[in-house]
Amino acid sequence: FFDLRITGYGAHGAMPERSKDAVIIATTLAQAIQTIVSRNVEPLQAAVVSITQIHAGSAYNVIPGDAHLCGTIRTFSKEVRTLVSERIRTICAGIASAYQCVIDVDIRDTFNVLVNQVEQSKVVEEVARTIVDPAKVITRTQPKMGSEDFADMLETIPGAYFWVGHDGSVPVHNPGFVLDDKILPIGASMFARIVETRMPVG
Repeated sequence: FFDLRITGYGAHGAMPERSKDAVIIATTLAQAIQTIVSRNVEPLQAAVVSITQIHAGSAYNVIPGDAHLCGTIRTFSKEVRTLVSERIRTICAGIASAYQCVIDVDIRDTFNVLVNQVEQSKVVEEVARTIVDPAKVITRTQPKMGSEDFADMLETIPGAYFWVGHDGSVPVHNPGFVLDDKILPIGASMFARIVETRMPVG
């Protein structure tokens, strides 16, 4: 996650020359950040940088002096994540100098990259084939850019993260999402059977 806080100088909408216009600075910054992936990350690597919020101003006739941008950085490697973070800081410094403002940069490296271990993944696959139709067990997929704090556990203990299929007509993080209760026994059975497989009685 990152927060970029711009401190410029506000002015009346009729006198823009007296301002350090935070709206112009924020939009310039947002566009510049969108060049990081296309012009700095190797094509065979992967990164997604998203500006998800821009806040500035509260009146029709006043140019705001402050703005706040929020967003996320998603990568499959720590090296690329470091590169993207450094580029954001460099771009902010350059734009702050060009527009004579202050840009405070707060980048929080919150989530590690989640990488399943081969041995544990094989156990999950074998268990899944005993619970559902083997044809419905999908083991080869493209990497996903979603973040998951289970990755922190895998930094210390080998493991595997798996998904239980759900009606995909409404995505998660959507107010229309409704959990299909029919999948709960599948998920519960998966966990129980994995424990029985890895920690047999006797």
